[in-house]
Amino acid sequence: MTTTPLTWFKSSYSGNDGPDCLEAAISPTPHPTVHIRDSKNRTGSRLAFTDSAWSQFLEFATGR
Repeated sequence: MTTTPLTWFKSSYSGNDGPDCLEAAISPTPHPTVHIRDSKNRTGSRLAFTDSAWSQFLEFATGR
């Protein structure tokens, strides 16, 4: 089984020099997963969400 490396991008809500910086990556199909990490600690802990769990979180966080 081969794995595709994740392509990380900085959250549009993260500042350039602020203390709160998130990076996200989306793994491809067949099981899309959203990965979140701290941009200042790239080898540290990460969170991973299924695409449906991420959508539910965003709906909750935005109050929609």
